[in-house]
Amino acid sequence: MDTTKLSSKGQVVLPKSVRDAHGWAEGTEFIVEAHASGVLLTPKKLFPVVPAGQSFGRLQHHGEPKSLDEMNAGLRAAVRSRFKKA
Repeated sequence: MDTTKLSSKGQVVLPKSVRDAHGWAEGTEFIVEAHASGVLLTPKKLFPVVPAGQSFGRLQHHGEPKSLDEMNAGLRAAVRSRFKKA
């Protein structure tokens, strides 16, 4: 378990092992939430939350529409190729 200290300026340095494990680089912004037992840091989202109705249909598709079965097969193939055992 790593430890850290609070500086006189109220700063806390996250240990390198924690930053590396989460892929947090310099400049990562966090949402800070106070809880009874401590503090929760959550990285801010890169993009704002947008209602689904404002995002559906934004990407253009050229060609014949795919059936639900074809879309599901494509998703399964993408997941298999991304997570196949090396």
